[in-house]
Amino acid sequence: MTGIDKVRGLLLISSSTLYGSGYLDHVEDEIKHFLGTATKTVFVPFAVHDRTAYAMKARQRFHKMGFELRSIHDVSNVQRALDEADAVFVGGGNTFRLLKGLYDFDLLTPIRERVTAGAPYIGSSAGSIVACPTLKTTKDMPVVQPPSFDALDLVPFQISPHYLDPDPSSTHMGETQEERIMQFLEENVQTVVGLREGSSLRVDDGEVALKGLRSARIFRCRKEPIEVAPGSALAELLLGCAEAHA
Repeated sequence: MTGIDKVRGLLLISSSTLYGSGYLDHVEDEIKHFLGTATKTVFVPFAVHDRTAYAMKARQRFHKMGFELRSIHDVSNVQRALDEADAVFVGGGNTFRLLKGLYDFDLLTPIRERVTAGAPYIGSSAGSIVACPTLKTTKDMPVVQPPSFDALDLVPFQISPHYLDPDPSSTHMGETQEERIMQFLEENVQTVVGLREGSSLRVDDGEVALKGLRSARIFRCRKEPIEVAPGSALAELLLGCAEAHA
C-alpha cells in the first residue's frame, strides 16, 4: 500500500464498548450506514482466548442490527468464506494474539486482497491496529509471539486506540500513552492517530474522516502533536515522514 489514495471502505473503531453503553452500541448507526446493503459479514475472533463465545456475542449483536455474521474459525474453507462475505469484521482484544491468529490461519494476504477488492472492513481496537502497517502502537502485553509485527497494511498510518491524555494530577511514574507514541516516532516514520474511546476513523476512496463525539490527537515525526475535531478530514495529516518528504 503506497498511500491513502489507494484505500477505500474501512471503519476503524477505537473501542467496542463505551462507558455506560453495551457492545457496539455507540457505533451502531455508523456500522449500519457503513455496511449499507452488505448483509453477510465474516468475523475474525482471534484477539480473545474463547473464540466461540466471542463469535456468539458478535453474531447476536450483528443480528440485532440486521446483518448475518459468520466466524472465520468455524468454517472449513477460509478462502471461500471470505469470497462469499460482503464485509470483514476484526474484533478487539489482545493485538499480539490477534496477529498471531492471522498468521496461523494464513489470513493476512486473503483479507488484504478481499478488502482491497472492495469488501468493507470494520476493525475495533486491536482490529483497528492490525489494519495498519504494524502492531507496534499497541499497549497490549505480548502474551504470544507472532512471526512478525507486520500487519494488514491497509492504511499507511498507525492507530493508538483507547487513547488517554496525560493526567497532570497523577502520581503514577510510568510512561504516558503520549510518551510511548513519541518513542515510536523516534524509530518509525508512520503518523499515529491517538484515537479516544467513542471515536472512529472512516476511510473511503482516499478520504479519512474522524467520526464520533471526541477529538483525536495526531502524532507526526519531527512535528508537535495536534488536536483534530470530530468531522475533520485527515488524509493530508496522515502522511508519514517518508511520503511527506518524498
